Amino acid sequence: MHLQKQKKYEDYAYVLDVVEATLLRGSGRHINLHKGELLIQLLGEEYLTLLEAAINENYRPRVGMRLYIGKDVPRDILRILGRIGYDELTENAKIELENAVQKIVQMNEQKFVSFFNTCTPISPRLHALELIPSIGKKSMQKILEERERKPFESFKDLHERGGLVDPVKAITKRIMDELTGRDSRYFLLVREPSTITSERFPKKEWPPT
Repeated sequence: MHLQKQKKYEDYAYVLDVVEATLLRGSGRHINLHKGELLIQLLGEEYLTLLEAAINENYRPRVGMRLYIGKDVPRDILRILGRIGYDELTENAKIELENAVQKIVQMNEQKFVSFFNTCTPISPRLHALELIPSIGKKSMQKILEERERKPFESFKDLHERGGLVDPVKAITKRIMDELTGRDSRYFLLVREPSTITSERFPKKEWPPT
């Protein structure tokens, strides 16, 4: 029996950049903006998806703002254009990206603490924990032993019992490695990128089927 792959939609995202239509000229990219629209680049909160959307110029969000982008947003205010890759981000968006990632990690503490409590080996020789910056064989073993005694409850708990100096910094660094392609072998915390450079969905096809 063939199981259809579950679609992953973002309900909230952080604004990485807001771009005037005139600034897109000469960029070599064709983006379907209507009159009175601006382009925004976003980082989804749940799956850490890089997205582009067209937004009404009268509703101009500021960079760094957490924005509701779910299916209930009127399409005359915001319409999702599709997924993009790191290389398609503007320079301003690339600069803002790490700040947005750090906010997401801090605001979703239990989600990321749960990763440390439940992650498993990737191969017979490599555990997922070892892909988190600053975790080697010794510190991995300590984390595994401590979580067996009692699951970690917070970043503070990870620091005190697990010996992880700065959990937020370590997780942020791992997410950045996955988003930027510095490590494209394993996607532990980020939605795996599309096999094509970008996925674009015309307005009439939102949500994609």
